[in-house]
Amino acid sequence: MSNPLLQDWRTPHQLPPFDLIRAEHFAPALELLMTEHRQAVEDIANQAEPADFANTLEALETAAVPLNRVSLVFHNLCVSHSSPELRAAERELAPKLAAHHSAIYLNEKLFARLDAVAKQAVDLELDAEARRLLQRLHLDFTMAGACLRDKARSEFADCVAELARLSTEFGQNILTDEAEYALQLRDEAELAGLPAALRETMAEAARQRGLEGYAATLAHSSATAFLIHSSRSDLRAAIWRAKVSRGSQPARDNRPILRRILTLRQRQARLLGYANYADYALSDRMAGSAQAVYRLLEPTWEAALGQFAREKALLQETARREGLPEDIAPWDWRYLAEKVRLQRYALDDAEVKPYFSLENMLAAMFDVAGRLFGLSFEERHDLPRYHADVRSWEVSRHGQLIGIFLSDNFARPGKKSGAWNSIYRAQGLHGGTSLPIVVNNTNFAKGEPTLLSFDDVRTLFHEFGHGLHCLLSNVRYQRLAGTRVPRDYVELPSQLMENWALVPEILDRHARHAETGAAIPPALVAKILAAQNFQQGYATVRYTISALLDLALHQEADGVDDPSAFEAELCQHYGLPAEAELAHSLPHFNHLFNGGYAAGYYVYLWAEVLEAEAFARFEESGDLFDAGLADALRRHIYSAGNARDPRQTFQAFCGREPSAQAMLKKRGLAS
Repeated sequence: MSNPLLQDWRTPHQLPPFDLIRAEHFAPALELLMTEHRQAVEDIANQAEPADFANTLEALETAAVPLNRVSLVFHNLCVSHSSPELRAAERELAPKLAAHHSAIYLNEKLFARLDAVAKQAVDLELDAEARRLLQRLHLDFTMAGACLRDKARSEFADCVAELARLSTEFGQNILTDEAEYALQLRDEAELAGLPAALRETMAEAARQRGLEGYAATLAHSSATAFLIHSSRSDLRAAIWRAKVSRGSQPARDNRPILRRILTLRQRQARLLGYANYADYALSDRMAGSAQAVYRLLEPTWEAALGQFAREKALLQETARREGLPEDIAPWDWRYLAEKVRLQRYALDDAEVKPYFSLENMLAAMFDVAGRLFGLSFEERHDLPRYHADVRSWEVSRHGQLIGIFLSDNFARPGKKSGAWNSIYRAQGLHGGTSLPIVVNNTNFAKGEPTLLSFDDVRTLFHEFGHGLHCLLSNVRYQRLAGTRVPRDYVELPSQLMENWALVPEILDRHARHAETGAAIPPALVAKILAAQNFQQGYATVRYTISALLDLALHQEADGVDDPSAFEAELCQHYGLPAEAELAHSLPHFNHLFNGGYAAGYYVYLWAEVLEAEAFARFEESGDLFDAGLADALRRHIYSAGNARDPRQTFQAFCGREPSAQAMLKKRGLAS
């Protein structure tokens, strides 16, 4: 009981006691909790009473809580505050946790009870949410191999355990590559073109790494800003090559790992009777089939290619003036694009960023949540936190506490790159109220103050949309709470929230100059709006080719022998312009091999179709904070979780079937 992970957490809102938790606590705690969970499941499976909803499904929900409590802390710290000791624990425990959950899904007696309840469901007096839980749990077990027998069952379980080990190794290799790399800059010649704010954040990055001068890192905000502003093509090339070579270094080569992952996934799919892994994964998504995904991706690809060609012509003119080759190198694209943006829209990041301080944008998104959903955020400085940069708020709705919101915004060594939402505790009402604890992670470059590009502002609002999906969740069962929805639906609440970042009254109130406090000039807002779709061809080409690569890869029933050759052949087949290159080469495609998006990278575009339709409802009303629409949005989208079929909840809010045309128009790609 000296292990803090196994004690009652007598902290405010029972947050994890981060100051007491050490890496060495996780193995003994999780081993014990897995043993206890296994015994609880055995007791459920072997009880003498006939199976019913309470003694089987609700009992399973209750039995999972202690292990979930600690494993969520473990998984979150592994990506947001890692260390060599924690990475070693992850390598040891990830396969064990995967094998543990797999063994429960493959428990024959347990599944027999669950199946018995499912077969008598029509005669049971269950409400809609209970019926949904029964349906989802039965599908969970089936997709995890519960219907398999004998050798096939053990083979499926072996695949699960090995996949967990390989996925962990894949992600850790990328994390190490990112942590170890820094492009050190020492003199003015190497800093040419970099604005003062970027220099300040690079000086801080150098200090964190014990380096003199300045350091550009592979954190997205740092690397992208450097590619945009640095006048040195040779240095831009250096950081570009470091970014695209993640996961393919000789000491940490992810290519053998991903080949094995693909082989194991295809084996799992075939064991369950699917032709390939894509068919298996898509069977529980809104899209339903690879053909439906291609019907979205391929027309978008063609539209984006046409726009890309027009963008390239503009950049070539600028390249000639800059003395750069007309055959534009990938590392020169963003630099030249910034020149064109300045020329066409007179829009300079250095002019825009002072109006978008992180502090003001946090206030802006809280304001939006207040106006739409009646939420209020009270910052607490006394809550436990795992790093000094983490901030905490109590979240209330109409005076009632509904959750805790954590925000972890800065890049640092030991933190995974990118942006993501996660939870330390899910919302639920079964067995007593479970207050959600939600965390948003970004990787902004820390400054005094921290100034954001408008892309950064969109990222902030995007992750907050995921956070609201968890905070506003109002269901009985944690299995159905918040973001536990199909992968191609989960991005709807997040992408929808991005729209409110550009609402004029929000900008007028919160986009204030960091030094003078002056409101952002209407003329500058007009420039931002006019430039919204600038470089949309480039962005859409890079995204869509990654989604096409993912889908094609997971349709290969026998796996892939040479990932690099497969990439090259697919890019040639679709005609990927050399200047674009892949946004995500397979050795560092974390979404696919360590992030749960296998055969699902398309989901952002699918959700964007839904989001464009949903926001159009507000635009058509003439009031972007229409109270009736906002309440319907909360009830049908943000609070419903997976307690109802997402197709039904979307239809209930929008009242019409979604069409890709609104999405293409919004991106400026509609003919």
